[in-house]
Amino acid sequence: MKLTRLMSTSLPYAAGAALVFGACTTAVKATEPCGDLGECKALIEINATDGDIGFQFLMDGDDLNSGRIHDPNGAKVFEVQAKGPLREQKLTEMFAESAEPLCWVDPNADPDEEIVTLQEFLERWPAGTYVFSGMGDSGEKSTGETELTHALPAAPANLAFDGSVITWTAGDDLGNCASFAELADLVSMRVLPAHPQDVTVAAWEVVLEPDVEDGDPTGDLVFNIRVSGDIQTKAVTVPADYLASLPADTPVKIEVGAIGVDDNATFTEVGDFCVNEDEGCE
Repeated sequence: MKLTRLMSTSLPYAAGAALVFGACTTAVKATEPCGDLGECKALIEINATDGDIGFQFLMDGDDLNSGRIHDPNGAKVFEVQAKGPLREQKLTEMFAESAEPLCWVDPNADPDEEIVTLQEFLERWPAGTYVFSGMGDSGEKSTGETELTHALPAAPANLAFDGSVITWTAGDDLGNCASFAELADLVSMRVLPAHPQDVTVAAWEVVLEPDVEDGDPTGDLVFNIRVSGDIQTKAVTVPADYLASLPADTPVKIEVGAIGVDDNATFTEVGDFCVNEDEGCE
């Protein structure tokens, strides 16, 4: 899943929507304050449909020449150094994500593709305090801390789109990354602190994205909204003005993400929907 940090809008159900031009999906929402830094955050994101998993982080400081992150064991896991004109202009906000290896044996994947099971991933990225640091021109050091947890919300289920309203239900597993039974085993082994079906969802992120070829400007017209995790009716109405802005016979895909209290996120996506159907989507 290609991710870009976006400005999200959190609105009550049916009260409004955020129309976003650009890629999607989830926005890393940082912890404030973060020691000497303005912001810092680390989280886990899972694409339950594709069956892949990744680590993301954000740090934000003033006039930095370098940045580093150490994990709870003290191991350095990231380092960046500004050079040339970037060093003159300084670093402020830094957002990055790891590669997203498959967490299951996908029969359609390249046989040489790396498989990192959920348990292996959690061992690679231990829960605990991640220390962020940056250095300025005069050697002044800015530091901050954030907590990475292994509280992973379950993947949304039963995604549907009737041409106007996107609906879904709360799920009880992590899709292709781990079944309900596999997750129960990980909880019993204390690899996971709680079963994903029991992890509180702080917000639902809902995305409608044109499923077009690269280079097609229609692909930049993305509807993206966050609504409260405790809404009773899990549904979002897509604005008619937005749908009318899409060309006839536009194929689209729907993504819904469960965002945990600690910002760990699990997404489910479904394609094969057609907007403004005339002759039919290919």
